[in-house]
Amino acid sequence: MTPDRVEMAYAVLRVVAGGLFIVHGLQKVLGLFGGQQVGLSTMLGVAGMIETTAGALIIIGLYTTVAAFIASGEMAAAYFMAHAPKGALPIQNGGELAVLFCFVFLYVAARGDGAWSVGELLESRKTFTRRVTNLV
Repeated sequence: MTPDRVEMAYAVLRVVAGGLFIVHGLQKVLGLFGGQQVGLSTMLGVAGMIETTAGALIIIGLYTTVAAFIASGEMAAAYFMAHAPKGALPIQNGGELAVLFCFVFLYVAARGDGAWSVGELLESRKTFTRRVTNLV
């Protein structure tokens, strides 16, 4: 696979995972998509705000490393608090999605903004400004 295709595939992964995560959060925060709205001061409310905010940042590719690391940690906590007590394996305790989100976001945190991101756009503007400044 060529580097351009790898970058495109990563961008699609980042956008899709972020989109699914934001929808997961909107179920809690606003009660959308068949979800049930919870109080924002509850543990589920805080989780919903993290999911909504981190999902949006991951989609647009801004502060992706920090947002994805927080999202990964939230999903690890969700797994061990809500799923692990119900059984030993994710397939038994309903925690497959939490585990998958955890590891996808850990990868995104390690990889960063990538192509098609606001972070990449801002970095390219900085590079352009440095080059112009060096010419003058």
